[in-house]
Parts: sequence; C-alpha cells; structure tokens
Amino acid sequence: MKKAFTLLFLLVIFSSHSQNSESVFDPGEWLKFRMHYGFLNASYATLHVKSAVVDDVPVYHVVGRGETTGFASVFFKVDDTYESYFGKEDGKPYKFIRKINEGGYTKDIEINFDHKEEKAVLNDKKHNKKYNFELQDSIQDLISAFYYLRNNYEPSDLVIGEAVNLKMLYDDDGIFNFKLKYLGTEVLKTKFGKVECFKFRPLVQSGRVFKEQESLSLWVSADDNRIPVRIQANLSVGAIKADLDGYNGLKHQFKIIMD
Repeated sequence: MKKAFTLLFLLVIFSSHSQNSESVFDPGEWLKFRMHYGFLNASYATLHVKSAVVDDVPVYHVVGRGETTGFASVFFKVDDTYESYFGKEDGKPYKFIRKINEGGYTKDIEINFDHKEEKAVLNDKKHNKKYNFELQDSIQDLISAFYYLRNNYEPSDLVIGEAVNLKMLYDDDGIFNFKLKYLGTEVLKTKFGKVECFKFRPLVQSGRVFKEQESLSLWVSADDNRIPVRIQANLSVGAIKADLDGYNGLKHQFKIIMD
C-alpha cells in the first residue's frame, strides 16, 4: 500500500513542450485531493504555493502534505511532507525535501541542486549518507515537475498515443525516467460539476503493486489552470482513486461545463 499512496500523492505531472512566457499559477494557490481505497475515504493530500528566496534567487516554495484520516488511519497511517523550491523564471529546482512516515516506513531526504556545477547532492538524513548526481537535461524533483510542466506545454502539441519522457530525481535510487502517454480528452463528473480534461497514461512497473504497466490514469483540467482532477490506479489488490476535493487562489477561472 505505501508505494501506491506515495505515487498517487505525487502523480500530478503531465507532458510538456514549449515554454509559456507567463506562469499559469501564482503564490497562494492551494489544491486538495481526497483519496479512496475501495469504500474507504483513505487520505487527503494538499499542495500550497508560496514565495521564497534561495541563494538570492526568487523561487516558488511549494509544500505538499499527505495523511490518512478516519477509519483508514487505524489500518495504515500516513504522514508525509514534501517541499520544493524552484526558480520563478526558469522552473529549475534548487531544493527538495521528502519526510515521510507510511505505516512505519520512513524517509528523511533533502536534495540540493547546484546548477552552476551541474550536480545535485542528496542527503539521506535517516541513514547519514550523501549521494552525488550529475544534472541531466531539464531535471526536476517530483513536486517541481508538476509546476514546471504546467508552464511548459501547449495543448496543440499533444498527440494521441505519443509518450513523453521526463527525468526526475527524488530518491537515492537515482535519476528516474518517467514516461507519459497522451490519450485525448474526456469530460469527468466531479463534485464541482462536469470538467473537460486531458487524459494521460503514466507507464509504471507492473508487479507487486500495480496490475500491469498501464494501470494508472491521470486527468488534467483542459483550462488555463492545468490542474489534476482525478488519478486512478488498478492495484494488484483492489483499486485506489484520488479526486480534486478543494481549491483556492487559482490564477484562472476553473471551467465547469454547464448543461
């Protein structure tokens, strides 16, 4: 279960191409997701955008929190915090923090990105170990990737059936190649009303957690906000779903289809 919860909490990313001249989000944006496992209202996750400065560089500071609630917390307690600091001008990550406790499985990681030296230093505080990585292309951490890509794709560039690769660094496993396939548009029924979405299929490793390589589906709003609306995964045992449950401070109007 812990890998499924972690992946759904973090799987708020989608494909990109050309860069926008203006950010589609502002400090103050807040998103809340409700996760279900079977009939259980299993957990909540939030993402909050703030402003900060790192090494004299103006950055966005995003704080992500995830935790189980109610009856689900009796069986599987989750208390996760993710933080990312990334440039307001270019979206490059400068610092990434991952502190998690998922049913007793814990991690305490900090990554510092040095773009002048083209390297990243990962500090595993739990095991008192450090790892060095060479930066590759437009590498992102798991949180900065979401916001970077919101600012770096054009809907007209999306081609049904084509997959896009993205490089991320978030753990001592090293640089992760994430592949995402675009499936077209779909209208979802949500608690806010009907929402037109772009649908994507993240390709994951089949086996112990997921039924098959294409067990995950991701829906992103087809408006100027480009926010995740739903994430769904078929697991080896059961299924899990995350839905947008609340929002505040969106830069653009959240478009609802009126019947």
